Amino acid sequence: MKKGRLISFKIILSVIGVLVILTGVFWNYVTLFSIQLIVIASGIVILLLTFLWDWRQRRKEADFANDICETVDMLMEGREPENYIPYEDSQVSKVQGKLLQYYEHMREGQRQSKQDKQIIQELVSDISHQVKTPIANIQMFTDILQQHSLTDEKRAEFLATMTVQINKLDFLMQSLIKMSRLETGTFTLHMEVESLYNTIAYAVNSIWVKARQKNIQIDVKCDSKVMVKHDVKWTAEALGNILDNAVKYTPEGGSICVQVRPWQFYTRIDISDTGIGIASEHYNDVFKRFYRTQKAVSMDGVGLGLYLARGIVTRQNGYISVKSEIGKGTVFSVFLLS
Repeated sequence: MKKGRLISFKIILSVIGVLVILTGVFWNYVTLFSIQLIVIASGIVILLLTFLWDWRQRRKEADFANDICETVDMLMEGREPENYIPYEDSQVSKVQGKLLQYYEHMREGQRQSKQDKQIIQELVSDISHQVKTPIANIQMFTDILQQHSLTDEKRAEFLATMTVQINKLDFLMQSLIKMSRLETGTFTLHMEVESLYNTIAYAVNSIWVKARQKNIQIDVKCDSKVMVKHDVKWTAEALGNILDNAVKYTPEGGSICVQVRPWQFYTRIDISDTGIGIASEHYNDVFKRFYRTQKAVSMDGVGLGLYLARGIVTRQNGYISVKSEIGKGTVFSVFLLS
C-alpha cells in the first residue's frame, strides 16, 4: 500500500473513532446509559487500534530502512548482505535484489575498467618497443652523417638506410592509427552490395609491385558477377593485409592464389600461398596484436596486418580461418555474408 493511501486510511479511522465518541456523548437522554458506554468504549478502542496500527507501520518503515542501510553498507564494503533472502516476496528482498543487480553491474564496470587499463599499458609497451628500433637507427645514422666526413657513395647509402627506417616508422604510425580507429569504433563501415572482383583487384594492386620484385605469381579466380554486401575500402584493406603477409613469407619464385567460392549464406575467399607455413599451435596467435613468430622477426613488419584484417572482417559479421603446413604454405579463408 502506498504512503498516501496509508495516511488517508489512518485519517478515516480517526474520524470514525471521533464520530463514534461524539455520538455516544451527545446521545439523546432517552438512550440507555449502558448503550452510551458501549458506544464510547467502541470509539476509544477504535482510536487505540488506529494508534497501534500507526505505530506498527512506523516500526515496519524503520525496520525496512535499517535493512536497506545495512545492505548498502555491506555492499560498500564488498561483502554479500547477510540478511538477503532471494526468493522472499517482500519489499526488502525486492529492493535488496535491485541493489545487488546494481552492485554486480558496477563491479563488472570496475573489472572492465581494470582490463582496459591493462590493455592500454600493454599497448603503450608494445608501441614503445616497436618505435624504439627505427628511432634509434635514425638517430645513429644522423650522428654519423653530422660528425664524420663521408664519401658521396657512403652518404647516399646511409641516407637510403634512414629512408627505410623512416618509412618503417611511418608504416607503424599508420597501422597504429588504423588499429586505434578499429578498437574505438570510430571508423564507419559503408555496407553496400558491390562487385567482389573489384574489391579483390584493389587488394591485389596494393601488393603487385612487391610480388613482382620477388617473382611471385598471383592468380585470381573470381567471377566478375559475384556481388557481396561489404565495405569496399575496408575489405580491400583486410584482404591486402593477408596478401601482403603471403608475399612477405613466400620465397622468390613462389605463387599466390585467390579463389572465390559463393556459398548459400557466406561467400568464401581463399588466399593460399607457397610460403614458410604456420605451426598449428600458432593459428590463433597470428591474429594477435604485434604477434610475430621467430621466423618472421628478421623480416619487415610490425605484426598488425592480420590483427586488423580479422577486426575488419568481424565487424562485417564475417570471420577468418587459417590452415597451414610448415614448409608448404598457408591458406587464409575469409567468409563474408552473401
